[in-house]
Amino acid sequence: MKIPAYYGFWHHLGSWLLKVSSWLVLLFLILPILVIVPLSFNAEPFFSFTEGMLTLDPEAYSLRWYREIFNDPKWILAIKNSFFIGILSTILATVLGTCAAVGLARDEMPFRRFITALLLSPMIVPLIITAAGMFFFYSNLGLAGGYLGVILAHAALGTPFVIITVTATLTGFDYSLARAALNLGATPIRVFFDVIMPLIRPGVISGALFAFITSFDEVVVILFMAGPQQRTIPRQMFSGLREQINPSILAIATLLILVSIALLVTIELLRRRAERLRGIEIPH
Repeated sequence: MKIPAYYGFWHHLGSWLLKVSSWLVLLFLILPILVIVPLSFNAEPFFSFTEGMLTLDPEAYSLRWYREIFNDPKWILAIKNSFFIGILSTILATVLGTCAAVGLARDEMPFRRFITALLLSPMIVPLIITAAGMFFFYSNLGLAGGYLGVILAHAALGTPFVIITVTATLTGFDYSLARAALNLGATPIRVFFDVIMPLIRPGVISGALFAFITSFDEVVVILFMAGPQQRTIPRQMFSGLREQINPSILAIATLLILVSIALLVTIELLRRRAERLRGIEIPH
């Protein structure tokens, strides 16, 4: 069947319009974030572009606010807390989420859909409600206002991400490999680490990175659960916006953008590696 000549024109036009609309959507999402970066180098204590910045005057740009971050004890404590709480909550969320995903991936698991819905509920329930519930629950246990309570709360928020990524990796997993290893005398623990874990490792790492990002950027639960010594970077930024506005907030926001980009690139590389292991051709 002969294809009409005008078909190629409309095909190319549609392809061009799709690319243009995609770039417009990307700019719509990215520009409000990217405008923070040049403002963080403002030599003046303003949240707006000065005349010197608009004319690209070198004197109008400065690393002043970045130096202020690393010279301020409050920011140093917030940075330490963010990494300390983020790393520990990520480890806990990864262990719990991986164990849950491995169990839920089995067809013989009773009430599997109901349990999955419960485990994923922190992603669905409004965060303000979750934070309030955690505050009252952990207060009765004497954990509110301490590191342990914040770590447990952030682990609860990060676990659903680990469950989702590991469950996706387990899709189509051949459990006959695990049964064969058991028949050959391997213990269940060795089967998990030697047979199952190598195949689900990309999903585990991706879930761990999502859990870390969730903890690193979270502010609502911190407002409820943290005491003065558990302030994280988002909590310090929130306080800075209320108490004393200066571009050091923009500087730390720029650093957070760089951290997020690095983590997202890592997640994408892991996704591509997982697809290569499954023999899926990845489009360039």
